[in-house]
Amino acid sequence: MKITFLGTGTSQGIPLIGCSCAVCTSPDSRDVRLRTSVMIEDEGSNFVIDTGPDFRQQMLREKVNKLDAVVFTHEHKDHIAGLDEVRAFNFINNIVMPVYATERVQEAIKREFAYIFSNKQYPGIPRIALHTIDTASFMVNNTCFMPIDVLHYQLPVKAFRIKNFTYITDANFISEEEKEKIKGSSVIVVNALRKQHHISHFTFEEAIELVKELKPEKAYFTHISHQLGTHRDVSLELPDNIELAYDGLKLEI
Repeated sequence: MKITFLGTGTSQGIPLIGCSCAVCTSPDSRDVRLRTSVMIEDEGSNFVIDTGPDFRQQMLREKVNKLDAVVFTHEHKDHIAGLDEVRAFNFINNIVMPVYATERVQEAIKREFAYIFSNKQYPGIPRIALHTIDTASFMVNNTCFMPIDVLHYQLPVKAFRIKNFTYITDANFISEEEKEKIKGSSVIVVNALRKQHHISHFTFEEAIELVKELKPEKAYFTHISHQLGTHRDVSLELPDNIELAYDGLKLEI
């Protein structure tokens, strides 16, 4: 299984116009963080978790010419705004794009992209097929996704375990019951927004403590704000088994 970090930033993580902080003025390409998303290549299929506003740019950068499904964690705009761009894969792959999401997320998609679901179909609009997920594991082609319930302040968000890989974004609370689903993962990806307290995201220290508790062989931090610091500086503060992810990073698991 191959994992590609399409984006590791937040709306506060990308270089900001007029900002003179170390991240926004950094010449290091690892400090240019598009909105958070990941691509999974497994069993001959390509899946994307979340399609943020930078989805098209990410697909072009990675030269992706085949996409088999989209899986959503939650409905915030920085995770769904790029869904319209699946129309390219409708055409290239001759596919109605399967989209996996909870009922609540589907309702948000229908509001944000009402034209996709209109009775009067405009030529060339994205073609998607909604599939409802909840707490049970589900198959996407030949790959099993195990949903893990986490909280983004008071908003329920789905994390996912695929084989020995667990992906957690936009969370600051995981129950003990849900942690049991994560334990045994060889690789965990978790959000680490910044060092200061945040109402809905794990902080840098909280993410480190979570990794220590779950004990994966390797962990990567994503959903990184520019407030956290530069890739070079933050990397110096991390334990040996944790790395700061960056856009374009690829893993073989």
